[in-house]
Amino acid sequence: MLHWFSGTQVRNVASIGGNIVTSSPISDLNPILLAAGAKLEVQTSLMKGKEWNRKLIEIVNQSLIDEIPLSFDAPGGNVVYRRSLTLSLFFKAFLSISQELDKSLNLNILTDRDRSGIESYQNLTPKSSQLFENVSSDQPLTDPVLVPKFIHQRCNKQQEESNLFTKAHAKIISIDASEALKQPGIHAFFTAKDVDQSRFINGLLAKDEEIFISETVTSEGQILGAIVGDNQIIAQRAAKLVKVEYEELSPVIITLEDAIKQNSYFPGFPHVVSNGNIEKILNEADHVIKGEVRLGGQEHFYIETHSNLAIPKDADEIEIFSSTQQPGEVQRHVANFLNIPQNKVVCRTKRIGGGFGGKETRGSLATLPVAFAAYKLKRPVRMILDRDEDMMITGGRNPMLFKYKIACTKEGKILGCDVRAFINAGYSLDYSHYVIESAYSSIANCYKFNVVNYEFNVLKTNTRSNTAFRGFGSPQGMLAAETIIRDVARITGKDYLEIMDLNMCENGYVLHYKQILENCNIRRCFEEVKINSDLENRRKSVAKFNSENRWKKRGISIVNNLFGIGFPPKFMNQGGALVHIYLDGSVLVSHGGVEMGQGLHTKMIQVASRVLNVPMEIIHIQETATDKVPNATSTAASVSSDLYGGAVMNACEILNERLAPYKKKMPNASWDDWIKVAYFDRVSLSTTGFYATPDIGPEINKPKNYFTHGSAVSEVEIDCLTGDHQVIRTDIVMDVGSSLNPAIDIGQIEGAFMQGYGLFVLEELIYSPNGTLYSRGPGMYKIPSFGNIPAEFNVSLLTDAPNPRAVFSSRAVGEPPLFLASSVYFAIKEAIGAARKEEGLDSHFYLQAPATAARIRVACQDKIVEKFETLKNESLTPWNVDL
Repeated sequence: MLHWFSGTQVRNVASIGGNIVTSSPISDLNPILLAAGAKLEVQTSLMKGKEWNRKLIEIVNQSLIDEIPLSFDAPGGNVVYRRSLTLSLFFKAFLSISQELDKSLNLNILTDRDRSGIESYQNLTPKSSQLFENVSSDQPLTDPVLVPKFIHQRCNKQQEESNLFTKAHAKIISIDASEALKQPGIHAFFTAKDVDQSRFINGLLAKDEEIFISETVTSEGQILGAIVGDNQIIAQRAAKLVKVEYEELSPVIITLEDAIKQNSYFPGFPHVVSNGNIEKILNEADHVIKGEVRLGGQEHFYIETHSNLAIPKDADEIEIFSSTQQPGEVQRHVANFLNIPQNKVVCRTKRIGGGFGGKETRGSLATLPVAFAAYKLKRPVRMILDRDEDMMITGGRNPMLFKYKIACTKEGKILGCDVRAFINAGYSLDYSHYVIESAYSSIANCYKFNVVNYEFNVLKTNTRSNTAFRGFGSPQGMLAAETIIRDVARITGKDYLEIMDLNMCENGYVLHYKQILENCNIRRCFEEVKINSDLENRRKSVAKFNSENRWKKRGISIVNNLFGIGFPPKFMNQGGALVHIYLDGSVLVSHGGVEMGQGLHTKMIQVASRVLNVPMEIIHIQETATDKVPNATSTAASVSSDLYGGAVMNACEILNERLAPYKKKMPNASWDDWIKVAYFDRVSLSTTGFYATPDIGPEINKPKNYFTHGSAVSEVEIDCLTGDHQVIRTDIVMDVGSSLNPAIDIGQIEGAFMQGYGLFVLEELIYSPNGTLYSRGPGMYKIPSFGNIPAEFNVSLLTDAPNPRAVFSSRAVGEPPLFLASSVYFAIKEAIGAARKEEGLDSHFYLQAPATAARIRVACQDKIVEKFETLKNESLTPWNVDL
């Protein structure tokens, strides 16, 4: 036997005259075989005396197939990829050995194109640029608005209680906590039996969710009860001693396909909206194209998991410190759960370590057990979820599927679109209804689809309940739009850039949901990013690279983005603030928004600084709290700078009016002097501010306040043998109006892009057939890291593009850039298309997002993959469920 060991010494066959005669160590092969992670044994008798050529590859491949079997239902899935990877890694070894033989014996086994299967990615030097509008020379040095300010606070604290978790679908027979309650340091165990049955249902759009499950569990991660102990470790150990007897139920519904087969819809769905006669359009069009787009879920993976501290106070009062994006909702839910008025509940949030939508509605699941325990025990109770607990309980981005028919002319003009959309809501409705409505508003992105017929279906499954996530359905809808643009280009035989240009929206266009597009700069972004990225020349360079390399391929692609700003329900488009001025001249600002790393507090200080005309350094924001600003809207939907900036501006303008007589009377006095004189003159130095977005609402055909625009170009290189890839360069042009703070806004663009990169390329949630989430925790769930950042990353803010609809002519920036990361997905798809052409295959193919290494490798469809084509890989096959 000739052994290749994964570790120690790797032996390589050397040859004379092409015949195998001996073996010698070669160290550079070690990483390749280590990556295979296997001990490969090849029968010497099969190889002895054979020429070192490609025929030998087939002999070894067959041996590997026989010696390393993997059944279709093997744990972890991706069987075609895993089996292909074994052969691919051997082929890389063959190429590497052949290169050494070519050098030492001058055999010329390899062509220049073959060497790309050995070579590593280029060692690119990281580069980046950030371009933004210069501040006018007339602007006072004390005015911080439009200036890049780098000060902003981060999360640095928080931490105990433990919850019990369940099956995916089962009836609870009994719960026995007797052993747990005997443990030292354990104080109580609460279940549904301890809760007022009329008050333990929690839900946003529907009362369909229990805090403690009473009878039937419908997903792993649902809470059966809460153990209260002296610390987190004691409570977690005791929780494992609670005995639960189940009667497992069927079916267990995990996927969209499962739900449709079982007719598992939430009440009221399907729902259809239309703006014209789509059947007439389809019947009369030159071309009708059918297709589908599918995008998986995504985990929020914020830095800080959900954490809460509840402290009981006098007279039935309770104080909550919560890592929530929505303190007002926490207050309302706690008050209802404990059957006390809201004025006896205060929720405080200093700052949180990221939210991305995952700490809006789902925070109640982590808060209410803590509040209940503290209220009952009359002592403070704290809880912080472990990462795997957080991932099981709180949900993530909704997986979605779009099946569509597109009508277009032979020139490529889109006439209409008929779409059936499906969303996996999980076990409760939560925000899913609004998410799929948001996808509807974004289904055409920035293109004129004219007539749109949209049927949306909200499916109920035995998985965690999905919820808001940065972009809120728009990235899913826009992915469909960009795919459709490329479909039209393919059918009409045109460059997809021409199709983009032909169908791009402009001012005055009436969108499919009847809103008139105003102040639109998407074409400016589109044209500018093409110039900045040198797109035309680089497309030629990519084609040249692909012609010269067989096993590495490149792709370059552009996407555009028209993102509507505003909450779907009109009543949510409001914000409040409270501003105090103290006798020493210092200013304290409170507002209803939560600082979660996005720089909101910094921007609010900038707004107050400009309006009051005082330095930022004398302004402070202490916390977000329900006893300072009541009934606050959630910090979400990218509108917080607009809403709370407007409210802070309003409060500061009121204070300016009160101080105006003293400024007029004492023009040469200082700020401190004006404050003292006003105080002794009994003028109030405290006021509230309020802002309600004007002229917004579906009843006036204006569900969006305005739009944020952007375009991006990304270039990638893929390894056709492993499915690995590298992002070589990304260029972004973003219209954020007159940026309140370019440093923060560019940081938001870069951060959103990388989170979108995870969504479209990297992150994948994997469930077992019985509903267990396998990919939980950082060991199993891969998020983007430093190595995934584009080697060259250029961000440019559009200049001379003021927005009259927001504070100081700015535009929202938190969510819109996320979709621009799909430029990497489409660039990968172009690179795969180039690889497929090498095998004489159609460069048009189905690629489910995220475009993981497994999907990239299998989609390349070479001779290695063909050996396993009998093992069907659903992720690379269009969905065939009969609808």
